[in-house]
Amino acid sequence: MVLLVALALLLGLFLAVLLLNPRHRKSGHKGKAQTVSNKDKASKSYSKTEVSLHNKRTDCWIIIKKKVYDVTSYVEEHPGGDAILAHAGDDSTEGFFGPQHATRVFDMIEDFYIGDLEQ
Repeated sequence: MVLLVALALLLGLFLAVLLLNPRHRKSGHKGKAQTVSNKDKASKSYSKTEVSLHNKRTDCWIIIKKKVYDVTSYVEEHPGGDAILAHAGDDSTEGFFGPQHATRVFDMIEDFYIGDLEQ
């Protein structure tokens, strides 16, 4: 009986550790608890020409509403497959706000913010 109780406690402890530790994602995409808000980041500006150089699967930046995002680490996880690459290095505002995206993407995208588009 004591052995059964000890085993149950160990199993409970193991499950608690699994639930309380953040999961590691393949892409290195950080969860909300680990991110720094945009207000805390030093704002950098990028020209449209500079953004246009990042137009590959292995180096993918996009522009959404005059903000620049490095989504390279998310390309392979994108549920829409290569659709994310259609506007790599360019403005993706229209596609981003399309009906295919769930509302969670509006929170997720901020994790990839790297700066603003030069005016």
